[in-house]
Formats: sequence, structure tokens, C-alpha cells
Amino acid sequence: MRKPAALGPLVLALAALAPSASSAPPARVTCDSVIYPVGPVVWKPKRVVLGTVAVPAAYLAQTVATGDARWPYWSKSGLVVRADSPPVVVSVPARWRRQVAVGWGQIDPTSSLRIETCPPLSVPQGWNPYSGGFYLRSRARCVPLTFTVAGRSATVRFGVGKRCGSA
Repeated sequence: MRKPAALGPLVLALAALAPSASSAPPARVTCDSVIYPVGPVVWKPKRVVLGTVAVPAAYLAQTVATGDARWPYWSKSGLVVRADSPPVVVSVPARWRRQVAVGWGQIDPTSSLRIETCPPLSVPQGWNPYSGGFYLRSRARCVPLTFTVAGRSATVRFGVGKRCGSA
């Protein structure tokens, strides 16, 4: 009986061609996900990234247990995007994806999402809010997120359940 040829090099070559998890397209957040506040709204963006997205505060004190084994903790925090802006991609850096996920709009926790271009739908002054927040494996974590708009990127840190240094 003849022994099968070694498959090691073939398996490595095929693995190199296969798409990685980081190359999967981001979850799509549509204009249907914009939330509509009840009552009058007075709002001024404070922490704006790339002139387009108003991100949560640097420190988010509260996390709550979810009862979900995959993401046992959650911290609610809105995200607000300038109306008519180019799409915004929010991503968790690859090395953090086992500890952190995000979810804004009507999507499940993910490592990457794309907020589509939307006309002004909700808050005056031309901004659209989205509900959601951070999903964590542990109750507290310093979380980096990368925001990309029109080919420009910026990484911003968030202290979720704990205060983090500026670095």
C-alpha cells in the first residue's frame, strides 16, 4: 500500500489564500438604525474624531452582566455621526478581538462595523445618533477602537469600567 504524499506545503499554501477573519466585510449599519430622541434635544458634540464621529467619553463607569457566555459584560454608550458624511468604519484592533466587541445600530456584537452615509434624520445640527456600546469578556478593560472615514484613520482609547492612562 502506498503512503499518501505529505500535505503540509499544500495546506499552508491554501491557508495563505483563504480570507482571514480580519478581511471579512464589516457589519453594515443602515439609516434605519438612527435613533429618534423623545422630546427636545440640546446637544453639542464633545469628543469628535476625524471631524465626523462623536465618540463616547474616555471613561465609561458602568458595565452590566449580560448572562451571555461569549460576551458576559456590556457597557451602553451611544455613537453620533455627522449627517451626510462618508461611511464610518469602526473596528476593534485584531489583537483585542477575543476580549472586546462593539455594536451600534441594529447588529450583533462584532469586531468591525460600517455606518452608512445617512441624511440628517434625528438630532438638530446635522448629527445622527446610534444606540449600542461595548461588549467585554471581563468587567473592566481599556479598549482601543479604530475609526476610519474617507481613507483617514484614528485610534481612540476608552476606559470601560475603569480609568485608563493617556497612552
